[in-house]
Amino acid sequence: MPEGDTIFRAARSLDHWLRGREVTGGRTQVAGLPVARLVGQRIEAVEARAKHLLVRFDSGSVLHTHMQMTGSWHVYRAGERWRKPEWQARIVLEAGDRVAVCFSAPVVELLAAHGERVHPSLSRLGPDVLVEPFDRAEVRRRAARRASDLAVGELLLDQQVVSGIGNIYRCEALFLRRINPFTTRSDLTDDALDALVSTAVTLMRANLQPGQGFAREFGKGPERTWVYRRTGRPCHRCRQPIRSAQLGEGARRVYWCESCQPPTASVTFA
Repeated sequence: MPEGDTIFRAARSLDHWLRGREVTGGRTQVAGLPVARLVGQRIEAVEARAKHLLVRFDSGSVLHTHMQMTGSWHVYRAGERWRKPEWQARIVLEAGDRVAVCFSAPVVELLAAHGERVHPSLSRLGPDVLVEPFDRAEVRRRAARRASDLAVGELLLDQQVVSGIGNIYRCEALFLRRINPFTTRSDLTDDALDALVSTAVTLMRANLQPGQGFAREFGKGPERTWVYRRTGRPCHRCRQPIRSAQLGEGARRVYWCESCQPPTASVTFA
């Protein structure tokens, strides 16, 4: 699944090429999506909202897409060969000499003006880790409403608590804070939660610029992560094998080091 920083970069690229342009053509494979309405409208902005991407038009309408596990946006020059097959194109927007294509996104919908205010997903999002000022107090408040026995590894992926964090940054932040992913919410103090979320924020913001990669403490090499997708390989800190398991309703696989992130009855800020 694309993480918040990936969506942010996609929105920034789309905004650069499309802002202020008039839609000169459009087509879609999404049944019932009135793409013809967009022809003649001017694109006012493209922005990321956590893992959601919004294209705003001068009529007030908003094209909302959510990439989930498979989706992506590309921008091409008119006539340029696409990097993905046309049958995967969910919606195509032509704007003069530029063509924006959304491939394989499960959610593609056109919202009426102000429709995002009542949208079941957009209206409930927690603070976005890539938007300043980042409201840590609101994250704590939302987290406190979750079940006390909820695993912290699940909490970080709850977009209604804090939005934009995906599986990579969940695993990396937990490792860097030395917190076991199965630690319960009630065993994590507010200060420890602040530090954990702040670490994810730092990693994601460091990855916004091309070539920056993940923040890490070990030497340069082909591997860019501490634990993510390193099952059975030696930990960069202690050389013990990295473990992995499915966690949460979505059964996303979490990665951790049992030695560096041991199970604990309580976690405090250090």
